[in-house]
Amino acid sequence: MVRTILVIGAGKSTSYLLDYLLKKSDAENLKLVIGDLQPENISKQFSSHPNCNVVYLDIFNDEGRKKAIESASIVISMLPASLHIKIAEDCIHFKKNLVTASYVSKEMKALDDDVKKNGLVFMNEIGLDPGIDHMSAMEVIDRIRDEGGKMLLFESFTGGLVAPESDSNLWNYKFTWNPRNVVLAGQGGVAKFIQEGTYKYIPYQKLFRRTEFLTVEGHGTFEVYANRDSLNYREAYGLQDVLTLYRGTMRRVGFSKAWQMFVILGMTDDSYTIENSEGMSYREFVNLFLPYSPTDSVELKLRHYLKIDQDDVRWGKLLELNLFDHSKKIPLKNASPAQILQHILEDSWTLREDEKDMIVMYHKFGYELNGVKKQIDANMVVIGENRTYTAMSKTVGLPVAMATLQILNGEITTPGVQIPIHKEVYGPILSELKSHGISFKEFEVPYLGYNPDSVAS
Repeated sequence: MVRTILVIGAGKSTSYLLDYLLKKSDAENLKLVIGDLQPENISKQFSSHPNCNVVYLDIFNDEGRKKAIESASIVISMLPASLHIKIAEDCIHFKKNLVTASYVSKEMKALDDDVKKNGLVFMNEIGLDPGIDHMSAMEVIDRIRDEGGKMLLFESFTGGLVAPESDSNLWNYKFTWNPRNVVLAGQGGVAKFIQEGTYKYIPYQKLFRRTEFLTVEGHGTFEVYANRDSLNYREAYGLQDVLTLYRGTMRRVGFSKAWQMFVILGMTDDSYTIENSEGMSYREFVNLFLPYSPTDSVELKLRHYLKIDQDDVRWGKLLELNLFDHSKKIPLKNASPAQILQHILEDSWTLREDEKDMIVMYHKFGYELNGVKKQIDANMVVIGENRTYTAMSKTVGLPVAMATLQILNGEITTPGVQIPIHKEVYGPILSELKSHGISFKEFEVPYLGYNPDSVAS
């Protein structure tokens, strides 16, 4: 009997997901239905496959959405997180399992009882971060506990970056996923975490100036800034008593200090719109945030405002973005500063067809075993193939596809709204990911904590 997998939304992260399922479609009796607002944009490589059907789907059209979900055996939603809820409610109504790569929202969590009553699996956070981070972390944490160890420290960092061979700008950065999320990173609440038993808080305006360094053997040094809420997973991971819990985002060294310029100027603000934004030049946009002067140029005013010397490396980074260009125009109507900044950055930071991205993930596990404090560091590096087959697409799409097939085949059966932190889920998926070149290197390192001299800090 043919089993239908409905994939809603086929954006940047779906090339490997679709590839994986179509390659297995004959052996597993699968039919793929891709529902998208712009079906004409779906690659012929997928749309022409005999086991694939591409259809127009507007999720705000109730009749079309319900019909598509009712006809499916299982549903994958690759839409933005805020749009999953309509899909999820229909999945409960039609008794269909659901897979997403997004964070579990409050609205999704509220469906847990209904999902369990119907015996359904709603697997979320099964992409990269969140996803592979959960699975790889729990594999080591469970192993430490099985040996009788007690967790003291857990730190986890992930970066979606540009591969060294395609790193051709002064920022050492290009967009490998949703640019809007990059521009708005860190907003919407204070960053909070715990270090050596002490709670720490970083407000948004200071976030990019409180960084740590990490070295990944063979790949150089990176900097890390804190994620918004590192304590979210304390309960899920069973780390209520841990002394240090810290999650962060990785960039190449120097990125955060330069990004802070946009924060200070107010260019990352998404809370208001600029009425006359359409047709404005990049130079005029910059000047909006600077004081009036009858004599000084925009360049001089900016350098003075941000206290940037002419030989400061950050100045070159601003010039590289054409920020002072008269001829570069903004095509957006009534746009927020953040939307305009995103447009300007996409002008410079978009991967070309043959360019490659890179995913780096780094975990630290501090624990005590038989009275001795120990630490394991683990890292994963994945390099993309090109702009379509990115490392981001691979590390997000493959776990989603694998989990979908395992749910369909009755190998993942525990009902409820969940994330992949249990062995029945992470064990087989991590094992299969290794065959696709996605694996972690582990190192034993000395455990220092943050205050090796036992002085609270």
